[in-house]
Amino acid sequence: MLRILVLSGPNLQALGTREPETYGAATLESIHQGLVDLARELGCEVVPFQSNHEGVLIDALYRTHPQLPPGEYHGVVLNPGGWTHSSVALRDAVAGCGLPVVEVHLTNTAAREPFRRGSLIAGAARGVVQGFGADSYRLGLRAVMGILQRAAIA
Repeated sequence: MLRILVLSGPNLQALGTREPETYGAATLESIHQGLVDLARELGCEVVPFQSNHEGVLIDALYRTHPQLPPGEYHGVVLNPGGWTHSSVALRDAVAGCGLPVVEVHLTNTAAREPFRRGSLIAGAARGVVQGFGADSYRLGLRAVMGILQRAAIA
């Protein structure tokens, strides 16, 4: 069975209470539960993980973080949060992890403050889904699964 790592970066544990007018009312836990349900429909498994620490996410991308269950991961859905715009190290881990990564954002970052409009991660990811609220994660999971299914056919 395909296993998809779902990584969420800084401050995302506060979804539902942090600026709900911007990020919506959904909690990260409810987003994760929706992904577990969708994964069942898609015939895959998701392993959600959130950290406020950049190095922890980098370790997770290289699948070496001790808090993650052992096993093979086939793709990644990544919401890098604020590191989208500032972390060369996270971008390099996305490029070097050997897995297809789809970057997701709850908001349309291109329509926000100027400093949020650029993504260092996007150039290393297979694609970006943004602006659809909690659905961005679900669309990102569908995108990763599509990438993996097309690769299996080729």
